[in-house]
Amino acid sequence: MHYFSQNFSYEHPWSHVVIGMWHKYPNQHCSHVLSVDVVDRSVDPNTGIIRTERILGCKQKAPIWIVKLFGGSEDAFVREISFVDPTTQTATITSVNLSLSQFATCNENIRYSPAPNGRTAFQQTAEIQARVGLWRSAADKLENWLVQRFEQNAQLGKLGFSDVLRNMWENKQQQLQA
Repeated sequence: MHYFSQNFSYEHPWSHVVIGMWHKYPNQHCSHVLSVDVVDRSVDPNTGIIRTERILGCKQKAPIWIVKLFGGSEDAFVREISFVDPTTQTATITSVNLSLSQFATCNENIRYSPAPNGRTAFQQTAEIQARVGLWRSAADKLENWLVQRFEQNAQLGKLGFSDVLRNMWENKQQQLQA
């Protein structure tokens, strides 16, 4: 199993970041995310917590050896479940790959919470594991490739979401001041 984690903060208040979450895709940095479909959304009447389940459709360029060894296609799907708690001002997102999950899984966890000076803390972790039934050398190669791909996509996601937030909030502020 391989792990990935990163922490940083966005220069926007929590409420702006949470609204921006729903507008993250499409963006120019994450062109591999082709579709986002809301499967279910509900609000707990007692707590006010918003639960949303979405399916993300992606196009991933897999190395030839992975396609030959495991089959499949470049089309990939991810299940994402988020909880937005307006009382505690936390938003958590968990996601897992649906495609090729019989060979490898990627469990991702994200948390947004208020940070000092009107910023929002971002915490992201991922556990990537190839299935035991694979040859160990193939499993190691697959995990290494998946971690590298995840790290690349995480950096693109950070850039893309920063652009989305800037376009939604900073440009709006400039327009209001003009």
